[in-house]
Amino acid sequence: MTALNPVLDRLDKNLDQSLDRLFDLLKIKSISTDPAFSADCRKAAEWLVADLKSIGFDASVRDTPGHPMVVAHHEGPAGAPHVLFYGHYDVQPVDPLNLWHDDPFAPAMKEIEPGRKVITGRGSADDKGQLMTFVEACRAWKAEHGALPCRITILFEGEEESGSPSLKPFLDANAKELKADFALVCDTGMWDRETPAISTALRGLVGEEITIKAANRDLHSGEFGGAAANPIRILARILADIHDETGRVTIPGFYDGVEETPSQVLKSWEALGETAETFLGPIGLSVPSGEKGRSVLELVWARPTAEFNGIIGGYTGKGFKTVIAAEASAKVSFRLVHKQDPDKIRAAFRKFVEDRLPADCSVEFHPHGGSPAIQLSYDSPFLTKAKTALSDEWPKPAVMIAMGGSIPIVGDFQNFLGMESLLVGYGLSDDRIHSPNEKYDLSSFHKGQRSWARILDALTR
Repeated sequence: MTALNPVLDRLDKNLDQSLDRLFDLLKIKSISTDPAFSADCRKAAEWLVADLKSIGFDASVRDTPGHPMVVAHHEGPAGAPHVLFYGHYDVQPVDPLNLWHDDPFAPAMKEIEPGRKVITGRGSADDKGQLMTFVEACRAWKAEHGALPCRITILFEGEEESGSPSLKPFLDANAKELKADFALVCDTGMWDRETPAISTALRGLVGEEITIKAANRDLHSGEFGGAAANPIRILARILADIHDETGRVTIPGFYDGVEETPSQVLKSWEALGETAETFLGPIGLSVPSGEKGRSVLELVWARPTAEFNGIIGGYTGKGFKTVIAAEASAKVSFRLVHKQDPDKIRAAFRKFVEDRLPADCSVEFHPHGGSPAIQLSYDSPFLTKAKTALSDEWPKPAVMIAMGGSIPIVGDFQNFLGMESLLVGYGLSDDRIHSPNEKYDLSSFHKGQRSWARILDALTR
């Protein structure tokens, strides 16, 4: 601990300066999805490069067809591991602006309850505040010891909030430079304000949009009703057939590659105390709608799903229009687990639809991306070390959790660079990311820095 203690002390002593740097970054309007803010995205990348250079990184802005990447390298002691740290500097749009209590790009410190201070502003939690926890840990290590405890490569992306169109080509073109022993990803959250978490599994994703077409124009429902095929009815029947009465998906082959979660893992999730009432209650629900006989955490962390995200057809304006629509569309997404193959799921879904299509109707499919699920080894050495380091910093021991959502970059690191990822983040469920009035706990920012310092120390032992 002798090397670590002065680093932790420096992080405590220099918290105000680290906040100043974070505020400077938060003021930059790096909204990646809106071309009007392209210059701001580059400004954020350049700000990060300058900051990383100030602590000894060989850092540069790397142009892409979209917003630039930031890549930085710092050597470490011989024999020490090489880690790749990933974060993103772009942010979500701020609309609707009238719902914000303050200017989203004028960060501030507020006390929202006795003893709880938060940093306000767009990007404070997702992901500028998170990525700066790691940068500040590196800064403190370098200031105290003149070097970092291991070899570090940093990759900051500028398009995460707009689909990452440039990421895969960039990884493919720079695989040799970016490959490390494993990746560190700080874009996740804690279990609660006192309990840090390591995410060991992420569900994959397949997105599909289908359009059923029948007549060559909208029809009068009195004149043609009962004789002409109705795409809305056909689509509704197909969608209804996807689930049985127990909540299982009926698409043939859908569960190929789905494994049962180990009993000891299920017991550890049960110990977290989450119930259907506590999970669904805040959104006004109480009864899980997925597969029967499984806990709510198993349903959202370890079971695959088929969900309907939008359905369109016919007249949807005010009033009433008695037509049989010429076409109807639906957006369908599948969350995947374990070893499910996204390509096979997509093909099976399309065949499922085509097999139920009337002879004089047609269907068009439009894909919306796909990525496999990620499952990390529960006994991974670097995961075990990180868990101990986090438990030493926070009031309660770190827990192993999963995530119902998807972080495609983790799959990309595995597929393009051949390395696993350690997913550690310090976000909280009430941070309001992607919503007005985003905030980030001061304790998350401060103790996040200390946590990364501890993890870097633990990984080198």
